[in-house]
Amino acid sequence: MIESTHLFVLALLVFVFGLGSKIFSKTVITGPLAFVGFGLLLAPQVCEALGIDHLFEETEVFKDSIHLLGEITLVVVLFTDAAQIKIKSLVKGAGMPIRLLAIGMPLTILLGALLAKPFFGELGVWELALLATMLAPTDAALGQAVVTSKKVPNRIRQSLSVESGLNDGIAVPLVLIFASLASVGHGAEEMTGAQCAKFAVMQVTLGPLAGIVIGGVGAWLMSQTIRRGWMEHTYQELAGITLAIIAYVGATQVGGNGFIAAFVAGIVVGNSGKEVCACLYDFAEAESQLLMLTTFFLVGLTLAWEPIREASWEVWVYGALSLTVIRMVPVALSMIGLRLRGSTVGFLGWFGPRGLASILFSVLLIHELPVQNSDLIRQIVIITVLLSVVAHGVTAAPLSAIYAKAINRGEKPADYELGRDSEALIRKKHFLDNHSSDTHH
Repeated sequence: MIESTHLFVLALLVFVFGLGSKIFSKTVITGPLAFVGFGLLLAPQVCEALGIDHLFEETEVFKDSIHLLGEITLVVVLFTDAAQIKIKSLVKGAGMPIRLLAIGMPLTILLGALLAKPFFGELGVWELALLATMLAPTDAALGQAVVTSKKVPNRIRQSLSVESGLNDGIAVPLVLIFASLASVGHGAEEMTGAQCAKFAVMQVTLGPLAGIVIGGVGAWLMSQTIRRGWMEHTYQELAGITLAIIAYVGATQVGGNGFIAAFVAGIVVGNSGKEVCACLYDFAEAESQLLMLTTFFLVGLTLAWEPIREASWEVWVYGALSLTVIRMVPVALSMIGLRLRGSTVGFLGWFGPRGLASILFSVLLIHELPVQNSDLIRQIVIITVLLSVVAHGVTAAPLSAIYAKAINRGEKPADYELGRDSEALIRKKHFLDNHSSDTHH
């Protein structure tokens, strides 16, 4: 069982990190990076290797709880991030996230499976597809400095937020389908083509519908009760987390995707009345941070050491490829036609961190899916996430600042990244204005 000592250590770490959080936010030390490191340092195997006493005698109890905690964390983070997205600006710049999801994500899965084959010949076709799909979803929480920086154009931030919010949910049915196909002969029945299609369609249609209904009804009820003075402020703050969980569970009950539902519900609530948005965001943001830090601490404590110790060079190389070539090439291909500058395409391609969703899929593989090479697949996923925690955590703040400086040279609209044609028009306008001014004088 979880002892008071365990809770004390975790609470102390969160408190101490919070004391210097504003300082850390200006450095390369992010919350996920710090807490994965804390967990790893306190892992019993690491303590034994260092010859020091360890506080956590038995970590199996945490392995059993990390799946539930991870699900709750992802749901709350998705809802909270979505609540910051404004529909008007989202519609205005919808082309970029649509391309990332409709073109970039399928290409990422395809390229990930193809490049995995030379490294892991023991994996079958469906296992390769499963591995690539588990690593396709992105996690904006690992690059929080990117999606929260006001220096980065709003269109870029929202595109990355929408992509990370929806690709988790899109990946869920694909992971379950590929796992089912890979499990044939190992304790599971193969799904027919019709069953796969029906399952996927229900997931991606009923999920958003549940999010719209639950988010809309919840926001309306809150606005009515707040205006009448029926709802205390404490419960107004709690509403964000409760609506996120209601949307998630409600969608799963009707066959929809709970992660998509939570994200869509967040967008709906975030674009409702001011009295609703003002009261729930700060509390939900604080709670999502606590859940996220706890989850990454448990990842370091329970899941990280064995893959680090046992992974072959092929696993490390493929993990690096997953964060670079396998992500960046599909993103570049999906942006063809938008006439974006190379710096923007590179920025979008690099900031595709892997995090909570991939961890959840790996834990699901441990407990529920009888895939033959599940240990290897899980090892690859964990190593890739650990690489992402370090690489994207370290580069988020400095690269955001560099990119923002490059993109804001000259006078450009602040809400979106300009294509070359728009830049040419602005330069022409500046020239005409200056010329007109000279003529006047």
